[in-house]
Amino acid sequence: MRYARLILTWLTCLGGTAVALAAEAEAGHGGGHEGLPEAAPVLFHILGLPVSNSMVVTWAVAIVLIASAQAATRNVRLVPVGLQNFWEWVVESLYAFLEGIVGADLVKKTFWFFATIFIFIMSANYFGLLPGVGSIGWGHPDAGGHLHHISQPIFRGANADLNMTMSMAVIFFVCWTVWALQANGVGGFLNHIFGAKGESAGFMKVLMIAIFIFAGLLEVVSILFRPVSLSFRLYGNIFAGENMLETMATMSPWLGWLFALPFYFLELMVGFVQALVFTLLTAVFVLTICQHDEEHAGAAAGGH
Repeated sequence: MRYARLILTWLTCLGGTAVALAAEAEAGHGGGHEGLPEAAPVLFHILGLPVSNSMVVTWAVAIVLIASAQAATRNVRLVPVGLQNFWEWVVESLYAFLEGIVGADLVKKTFWFFATIFIFIMSANYFGLLPGVGSIGWGHPDAGGHLHHISQPIFRGANADLNMTMSMAVIFFVCWTVWALQANGVGGFLNHIFGAKGESAGFMKVLMIAIFIFAGLLEVVSILFRPVSLSFRLYGNIFAGENMLETMATMSPWLGWLFALPFYFLELMVGFVQALVFTLLTAVFVLTICQHDEEHAGAAAGGH
C-alpha cells in the first residue's frame, strides 16, 4: 500500500501539472467548438499553477483511492471484513494474475507498479462516467435561452487528456529502463538488443552480426515509440467514448439519456478493458527484456 500511495502521488503531480499547462495553452488560442475539447480547460490558478478540470478529477480519484486504502488497513484483522476484505481480494487477484504473466520472481519487484496503474486507470475511467462529470459547468445558450452544450465542464475524465496518459507512459518507461538495467546490466542490456542470437561461424557470423545490429536499431525505435503508443491508445479510446456519450445525450432534449444508455454500458466495459490492456502491455514489455533472467532463476532453483 505504501508504494501504491507513492505512485498515485507521482501520477497526480506529473499528470495534473502537464494537463493544466496544456489546457492553459489551449485556452489562449480560444476553444468554443462542440464536443469535448482536446485540451482540458483551466478552471483556476493556485500560486500561479493552472488547475484544469482534468487535474481536479485526477486529484479526486487519487484521494478516494488513498483514503480507501488507509481505511482498509487502519484496523487489520486476521479474518478480513468490509474494505479490508475487498482490497485483499483485489490485490491477491491481481498478484496471481500478474505472477502468471511475468513469473514469481519478477512480480515481486514490479507488482507495486502494475497493480497501482491498473487500479488507478480503471478508477479514473469509471469516475469519468459518473453523473455530472462533463455535464456540469459553463456554456453558451442558444437564441431561445436553452443550453445544449457545456463548453467548460467542471469535471473531465482524467484519461480523456493526453497529458495524463503520457505521464503514466513516461513513468513506465523510466521504470522499464531501471528494471532492464537491474536484470541485465549495461552490457547485457545492449547485448539483448543488438547481440546476435544463435550459433554461426565465418562469413555467416559477420552477416548475422550486421543483421542483428540493424534489427537492434529497429528495436530501439520500437522502445522509444512505446510511451507514445501506450498513451495514445488509452487516451484515444477514453476521449472518443466521452465524445460519443455527449453526442448521443445531446441528440434529443427528452430522449438523449435513452440514446446514450447503451453506449454508457459499453463504456463500462471499455474502462475495464483499457486498464487491463495498458497493464498487460507494460507487463509484457518488462517480461520481454527480463525473461531470460527469470529463466536463469528457474534453472537455478531446479538445480537445487
